[in-house]
Amino acid sequence: MSAITPIVLLIHFLTLFLFLHANSQFHDQAVLLRLKHHWQNPLSLEQWTPSNSSHCTWPGVVCNDNYVTQLILDNKNISGTIPPLLSDLKNLTFLNFSNNNIIGKFPVAVHNLSKLEILDLSQNYIVGTIPDDIDRLSRLSYLNLCANNFTGNIPAAIGRIPELRTLYLHDNLFDGTFPPEIGNLSKLEELFMAHNGFSSSRLHSSFTQLKKLKMLWISGANLIGEIPQMIGEMVALEHLDLSSNKLTGNIPGSLFMLMNLRVLWLYRNKLSGEIPQVVEALNLTFVDLSENNLTGTIPVDFGKLDKLSGLNLFSNHLSGEIPEGIGRLPALKDFKLFTNNLSGSIPPDLGRYSALERFEVCSNRLTGNLPEYLCHGGSLMGVVAFDNKLGGELPKSLENCSSLLAVRISNNAFFGNIPVGLWTALNLQQLMISDNLFTGELPDEVSTSLSWLEISNNKFSGSISIEGNSWRNLVVFNASNNQFTGTIPLELTALPNLTVLLLDKNQLTGTLPPNIMSWKSLNILNLSQNQLSGQIPEKFGFLPDLVKLDLSDNQFSGDIPPQLGSLRLVFLNLSSNNLMGQIPTEYENVAYATSFLNNPGLCTRRSSLYLKVCNSRPQKSSKTSTQFLALISSTLFAAFLLALLFAFIMIRVHWKRNHRLYSEWKFINFHKLNFTESNIVSGLKESNLIGSGGSGKVYRVVANGFGDVAVKRISNNRNSDQKLEKEFLAEIEILGTIRHLNIVKLLCCISNDDSKLLVYEYMEKRSLDQWLHSERKAKSASASGNHVPLDWSKRLQIAVGAAQGLCYMHHDCSPPIVHRDVKSSNILLDSEFNAKIADFGLARMLVRQGELATVSAVAGSLGYMAPEYARTGRVNEKIDVYSFGVVLLELTTGKAANYGDEDTCLAEWAWRHMQDGKPIVDVLDEEIKEPCYVDEMRDVFKLGVFCTSVLSSGRPNMKDVVQILLGRNRRWVCGRKNMRHA
Repeated sequence: MSAITPIVLLIHFLTLFLFLHANSQFHDQAVLLRLKHHWQNPLSLEQWTPSNSSHCTWPGVVCNDNYVTQLILDNKNISGTIPPLLSDLKNLTFLNFSNNNIIGKFPVAVHNLSKLEILDLSQNYIVGTIPDDIDRLSRLSYLNLCANNFTGNIPAAIGRIPELRTLYLHDNLFDGTFPPEIGNLSKLEELFMAHNGFSSSRLHSSFTQLKKLKMLWISGANLIGEIPQMIGEMVALEHLDLSSNKLTGNIPGSLFMLMNLRVLWLYRNKLSGEIPQVVEALNLTFVDLSENNLTGTIPVDFGKLDKLSGLNLFSNHLSGEIPEGIGRLPALKDFKLFTNNLSGSIPPDLGRYSALERFEVCSNRLTGNLPEYLCHGGSLMGVVAFDNKLGGELPKSLENCSSLLAVRISNNAFFGNIPVGLWTALNLQQLMISDNLFTGELPDEVSTSLSWLEISNNKFSGSISIEGNSWRNLVVFNASNNQFTGTIPLELTALPNLTVLLLDKNQLTGTLPPNIMSWKSLNILNLSQNQLSGQIPEKFGFLPDLVKLDLSDNQFSGDIPPQLGSLRLVFLNLSSNNLMGQIPTEYENVAYATSFLNNPGLCTRRSSLYLKVCNSRPQKSSKTSTQFLALISSTLFAAFLLALLFAFIMIRVHWKRNHRLYSEWKFINFHKLNFTESNIVSGLKESNLIGSGGSGKVYRVVANGFGDVAVKRISNNRNSDQKLEKEFLAEIEILGTIRHLNIVKLLCCISNDDSKLLVYEYMEKRSLDQWLHSERKAKSASASGNHVPLDWSKRLQIAVGAAQGLCYMHHDCSPPIVHRDVKSSNILLDSEFNAKIADFGLARMLVRQGELATVSAVAGSLGYMAPEYARTGRVNEKIDVYSFGVVLLELTTGKAANYGDEDTCLAEWAWRHMQDGKPIVDVLDEEIKEPCYVDEMRDVFKLGVFCTSVLSSGRPNMKDVVQILLGRNRRWVCGRKNMRHA
C-alpha cells in the first residue's frame, strides 16, 4: 500500500496540472469571446466562434503553448472602448489595435498587461492624457499612440521605460509640454512628436543623451529658440526633421559634424545667418533648409557630400555663386535653389555624374548657359530656370530627354532654334519659353502630351502649321509678339481642349477660319495687332465659355454680328478696324465704352459712348443772316429779351444735364435680360426690403418680364469707400465669370456715383440659417409659408449642394477661389431646397493652386473663422473647409455657430464632446432625429469635426468632402483618425 501511494499522488498531480492547463486555455478563449461580444460582434471577428479548432487559429490571435501572447487586430473596423476584461490575457506581449474606431481614454486594462513589449493604439479616437504611471509597462520596447486625440502633457514617466526603442506620439492634440526625462531613454532609436500643439517649447539639452537615436521628428510642434550647439553629441542621428517650427538663430556648425546624419529637414523656420561650412557630415543624403532667412553663400564643402541626393535651399537670401563641386555629386537628384540672390554661372557638370531629376533655379541672378549634361542620366523631369540672366542656346541633352515633363525658362536671354527633339519629347506637358530671343519656325508636330505652350515675346517666324493629332491636348497656346505670317490654320480650331489662344502682335493675314464653333472650351482669344480681314464670324456667338475677346488693330469690316450679344464677355475690344453699323445693344453701356473706338462706320443709340449716334437727323437750318439782321433791327428789345430767356434756358439745361449725368446709372449685364435699370431702381423701396448686412440692404424686386430678383444695394460712404469698392469689384470679378448650379447667379450690376446695385436670381427659400436657428425661423416661416423643420434628407441635400459649389471654386476654377466667409446665412435655397453659395464680397482668388496668400485685414464671421486665418490673415482653401465644417455641425445639431460659453464656439464644443467620449447621438438635433437617420447624421457630425481641425493640414479638401457626403467614401472619414489637431 505504501508503495502505491507515490504513484497515486503523481497521477493526481498530473491530473490537476492538466486540468488547470486546460482551464487556462479555456479561460483565454472565453476572454476573447467576451471581447468580441463587447464590440457587438463585428464582421471582422466572425470567425471567432467556439469549435473543435483552437482559438489560437483565430484571425489576429497568436499563441505560445496555447496561451494568447499576441493580439493583432489592426484595421478591423472595431468600435467602442477597450474593456477591463482585456487584462485577463495575462501573457500578452504584443497588442495592436491600430486604425480602428476605438474611443474613450487610455484603457486601464492595458495598464495591467505587465508583460507587454509592443503596444500599438495608433489611428483611433482615444482622448485624455497619457497616464502618469505609464512606466508600469516597464518591458515596452515599442509604443505607438500617434493619430489620436491625446491632450495635456507627455508625462515624465514615459522616460522611465528603460527598454523603449520606438516612441511615436505624433499627430495628437498635446497642448502642454514634453519632459526632459525623455533623455533618459538610453536605448531609444526613433522619436516622433511632430504635428502637436505643444506650448512654446525649446529642445531640451537632455536629448543629447540619446546616443542611439537615429530618427528625430518634431516638425510643426511650436518649437522656439535656437537649435542647441550640443545637438552634435547625438552621434547616431540619421534623420532630423525640425521643420515648420519657430526656430531662430544660426544653424549650429556641430550639426554638420554628425557622421551618420543622412536627412536634414529645417525648412519653414526663422533661422538666420550663414550656413556652416560642411566638413564632417559625409553621410548626408538630403538637406532641406528652405524657406528661412539664411544669408551668405552656399558652403563649398557641400560639394564633398558624395551621398547627397537632395539639396533644397530655396526661398532664402543666399548670394554668391553655386559651388562647382555640387555639379559633380554622384547621387544628386533634387536640386532646388530658386528664389535667392545667387549669381554667376551654374556648375557646368551638373547632371553629368548623377541621374538628376529636378532642376529648379528660377528667380535668381544667374548668368551663362544651362549645363550641357542636365539630362545626361535620362531621368530629368523638370527644368525651371525662369527670371534669371541666362543665355546661349539650349543644351543638346534636352533634345532626347524623354523623361521631361516641364521646361520653364521664360524671361532670360536664350537664343537660337529650339531643338527638334524637345518639341516632341515623349512626356513633355509644359513648354514655357516666353521673353527670350528664340528664332526659327514652329514644328508641324509636337509632343502629344503637350498641354501648355508659351512662346510669346520671341522672334519666331514663318506660318503656324499643324499636322495630325499631336496638338490635340493643347490647353494654352500663347504665341504673342512674334513674327508669324500667313493665315490662322483651320487645324487650330480642331483642338477640343483649347481654353487660351493668344496670337496678338504678329503679322497674320487673311480671314478667320470658318469652323470656329469647334472652340467649345475657349475662354480667352486675342488676335489683336495683326492684318486679319473679312467679317467677324457670327459663330463667335455660339462659344459658350468665351469671356475675353480682342480683335483690335486689324482690318475687319462689315457689321458686328448681333450674335456677339449672347456672349457674357468681361472684356471686349474691337477697336481700330473698319467695322460699320450699330453695335449690339448688349454692349451699349459704359463698361464697353472703349471697345469700339476708331471704327468710323460704327454708331450707337446711346450718346454716353464715344461713338456717333445712329440715325441722327441733321439740325434744321437757322434763319438766313438777312432775316436775322432784319429781325434785330426791327425788334432789338425783343432780341434782348430772347437772349436773356435763352441764357436762362441754357443754364437750366446745363444744370439738368449735369444732374442727370451725376445720377445716371451704368448697366453691365452678365446674362441675356429683358429688363432695364429703371425697372430695378424703381423697386428699391422699404416695402420690398428683405434683409440687410454690413455692406448694404437687400430688396426683392419684380423685374419686368423676368420675375423676382434680389437686389443688393451698396451705398457709397466716404468713410468706407475703399473697402466697399473692393467688395463690389470682388463680387463682380468672380460671379460675372463663373457658372455653376450651386453658386448664386449674378444677372447684372448697376451703379452710379451714389450707389452700386448687384442683381441676383431670387432664392425663394431664403438662407439656410433662417431654417436652422430659432431666432430666425419666424422670418423663414413668413417668407415661405408655415415653417416646417428641415428634415435630414433636405439637410443632407443642402450640404451636398453647398460642398459641390465650394469644390468647384477650389478645384475647377483657374485660379482657384477662396470665399473667406462661408456660413449658413450665405447659403441660399431655391424653391426645391437646392443650395447655392452667395455673397462673394470677401472672396479672394489665389495666384496658384495651394498657394498661401496674406490679406491686409482679416474679415469673416465669428464662429466660422479658421484659427490660423484669424491669427495670421493667411488665406488658402482650407479656411473655407473649416467654415463649411461649422455649417455641417449646424446642420446636424441645429445649434448656431457661436454656441458654447464665452470661451468656446460650436466647433470647439463639438470637439470637446467627442474628446470626452460622450455619445454623438446625444447632440444630434432632436427636432429631426429619427432612428433611420442617426448613423448618417453621426457620420456628418464627425466630418464636421474633421473639417474644423485646428491644424489646416488635418482637414480634408472639398473634393474629399463631396465624396464623403455623397456616400461614396463614407468609411474613409469614419476611419480617419486625429479628427482635430490642436
